[in-house]
Amino acid sequence: MLLATAQAHDLPAIAALVNAAYRGPSAQKGWTSETHMLDGQRTDVETLRADLAAKPGSTILILRETTTAPPLACVWLEPLRGDVWMIGMVTVDPERQDSGLGRKLLDAAESHARAHGGKTSKMTVIEGRDTLIAWYGRRGYQPTGESEPFPYGDARFGEPKLEGLKFLVLKKTL
Repeated sequence: MLLATAQAHDLPAIAALVNAAYRGPSAQKGWTSETHMLDGQRTDVETLRADLAAKPGSTILILRETTTAPPLACVWLEPLRGDVWMIGMVTVDPERQDSGLGRKLLDAAESHARAHGGKTSKMTVIEGRDTLIAWYGRRGYQPTGESEPFPYGDARFGEPKLEGLKFLVLKKTL
C-alpha cells in the first residue's frame, strides 16, 4: 500500500470515494455509513479544491495500491493554531473496511501532523455515531465535552434526516 499526498487530479476520485463510504447504497456495505442520518453528498471536487486553497498547510493523504491506482483511503489534515492539527474525512473504501487500512491511515495522519510540529490532533464526529466514536477512542481520541453545530441548510454537507445533529469534538495528544 502506497501513501501519497493527493494532487489536483486525485480530487474527483477522492470525492467519489468519500461519498461512497459515507452516503448512498455502497456506504451500507461498510460500518462508517451515515445514511441513517444524512442524504446527499458528503463532499465534492469544488469543495475539496476550495478548502485546500483557503486553508494554508492543509493536505489530503491517500492510500492506494499502486502509483496510478485510485485511492482506497484518504484523510484530511489541517493545521489549526499553534501545535493543533485537525484530522477529518477519514475514509476507507466500504469494500476494504475492517482490513486495517483505517488504522494505517490514521497513524500516517498523526505522523504527518507530528512531523509538522503537531502535538495535539482534533477531530469532530457526528453525535450518535457511537461505533465510530468507540473506534477513535481505542486509538486514543477522547471527547472534550465540546460540540459544534451541524451546518443545517448547507447542501455541501448533506441533507439531514434528523433534527438536532451536532459534532462532538475529540482530541488526542500526539
